[in-house]
Amino acid sequence: MQQQGGNRFFFNVDWITVLIYIALCAVGFTNIFASVPPEKSAAFDIGALYGKQLIYIITGLVLGLSILLFDGRLFNVFAPFIYGITLLLLVAVLFVGRNVGGNQAWIPIGSFRLQPSEFAKFGTALLLARYVSTFNPKFRDIKSIVIAGLIVLAPLLLIMLQPDTGSALVFLAFMFPLYREGLSGYFLLIFLGMIVLFVADFLVPTYLIILVLTAIGGLFIYNNRRKQKIIISTVLVTLIAIAYLFVVKIAYEKVLAPHQRSRIELMLGLKTDNKGAGYNVIQSQIAIGSGQATGRGFLQGTQTKYGYVPEQSTDFIFSTIGEEWGFLGCSVVIGLYIFLLLRLINLAERQRSTFSRVYGYSVACILFFHVFINIGMTIGIIPVIGIPLPLISYGGSSLWSFTILLFIFLKLDSNRMGFI
Repeated sequence: MQQQGGNRFFFNVDWITVLIYIALCAVGFTNIFASVPPEKSAAFDIGALYGKQLIYIITGLVLGLSILLFDGRLFNVFAPFIYGITLLLLVAVLFVGRNVGGNQAWIPIGSFRLQPSEFAKFGTALLLARYVSTFNPKFRDIKSIVIAGLIVLAPLLLIMLQPDTGSALVFLAFMFPLYREGLSGYFLLIFLGMIVLFVADFLVPTYLIILVLTAIGGLFIYNNRRKQKIIISTVLVTLIAIAYLFVVKIAYEKVLAPHQRSRIELMLGLKTDNKGAGYNVIQSQIAIGSGQATGRGFLQGTQTKYGYVPEQSTDFIFSTIGEEWGFLGCSVVIGLYIFLLLRLINLAERQRSTFSRVYGYSVACILFFHVFINIGMTIGIIPVIGIPLPLISYGGSSLWSFTILLFIFLKLDSNRMGFI
């Protein structure tokens, strides 16, 4: 079913991106190995985390290369089916899932634990790309915005029921591919405004924020007093913003778990907790800071080897990199991610197919959110919300889902000249 004869399609694959993928997987394996306590380390142990991760990497690479053998058009055709399966898995995990750390997010399959929220990301990206490419909405009407929003909100809400706030927040990344396809910049401003109001609602008395919003709205109405539509819009936006403040308070008290509230309070400086919720971040900061310029050296990190940082091989794997490889190692890893993101955006822009372009931007934005949030929480500038560092953190579901996400786009890109 290939459009090029023989194995010529392999020449169209962006192998630079594949090499970056392999480099990040190698970084992950090396640092997961480094995080194993000395008494448990061995030349190779299939039962250890690093042994399992090596199996995940090898099978992931086989999975990625296998994807390159498919006809890229199949991903467009089967997008609704793939999306539907991921939604069914998200529903199933609520009933048969295993609760780990307060989140019922994993389906046990023998000794392996499948995390459906990871696979829902590429399922959502595929269906969103299919919707935009099929109906060509310009997002100037409510209907197209609502349909696109429902595609993203369905998995997001199911993930919130687990509850896995961190994975759910990543789905906000889909706003940016839609912006590239015509979604008004006002939605991005609204999104940023919601973040500002969310933070302000904790740092400033609510009545002061309401006074400021009312004053700004009143001033805007006065300057446009002869434009009835603008006046009505301003009143509605002001009322919605005020209502949002109260929704934030209610959601904070009724929806978020106690440990999630503690993490937000710690990040905003509302309290200190060196032995409780803040312990992870403090130990992570100590580990990263102790690495200084060039690091303590491979297998020489005391914070890393002796388990001072909880979740050392998963959510806080970046602290291992910081301690053993220092500022230089952190810069190399961040540089790899930046190069990968820029590469993906460049590939997305050269697509002839809207489907491929939207999907490519989705891949780039999902990766960016994961990298930014994960590294941000290890250095203490973002609340700890528990999402993996792509291709580096330990975990089969995470590694395989990012592999599928990335290699589907590489396949679409390799066939870009054939898509219409």
